[in-house]
Amino acid sequence: MILTDTHTHLYSEEFQNDRTEMIERAIEAGVSRFFVPSIDSSYTKKMYDLETQFPENIFLMMGLHPCYVKPESYQQELAHVEKSLAAKKFYAVGEIGIDLFWDKTTLQIQQEAFRFQIQLAKKHKLAINIHCREAFDEVFEVLESEKSPELFGIFHCFTGDFEQAKHAIDLGMKLGIGGVATFKNGKIDQFLNEIDLKHIVLETDSPYLAPVPFRGKRNESSYTKLVAEKLAQIYNLPIEEIARITTENSKQVFGI
Repeated sequence: MILTDTHTHLYSEEFQNDRTEMIERAIEAGVSRFFVPSIDSSYTKKMYDLETQFPENIFLMMGLHPCYVKPESYQQELAHVEKSLAAKKFYAVGEIGIDLFWDKTTLQIQQEAFRFQIQLAKKHKLAINIHCREAFDEVFEVLESEKSPELFGIFHCFTGDFEQAKHAIDLGMKLGIGGVATFKNGKIDQFLNEIDLKHIVLETDSPYLAPVPFRGKRNESSYTKLVAEKLAQIYNLPIEEIARITTENSKQVFGI
């Protein structure tokens, strides 16, 4: 059984004391493929080092996270993204999008950065990996304006409703499902079985959003298996089938 964590911040400071052991623990649990999103240029070297350490298991994205789109630095950061994508192999542009939870004043430049990075993804024929927090309307507005056969990817940490799920799928996105599906108030478990499994990929977003029974504690990639177990319940399928289908979905979207 091969499980795929399509979104994990393996370079996080949260793992500084046991990073290698944590990754090996995940591999032992059957999670042998890790897709690592970028936040900003300060993490690039750590990402490259992880790829060198685990070349068979770690697949990198490149992008500027919306919370790091700052007036004084975002243009230099976007130049770093553009230069990096031209220089080496990445599997997606991400994580990119709009976050209005922390700062609404940067909406305009967040939209600009999101659109620019979508266009880079199209240029390089790569998937996008979307971060959306309290910004579904704003994210959909940009996606609609960029809609084309070249636009595809993953709506990371999807927490929307059924209509928003269908809208995301119509725009060429798969839904990244993680620990929130295990929360009593997560809500997505109430309609997920109405979404064809071909539109679903697994993720942890570690070290954040740990699934039950570890909610509130540090998340890690081995917990992808707990998300798969929850989906097995929701879809009434063996966990091996959940693993097989969601891993195939990840291969499709990341071009492997």
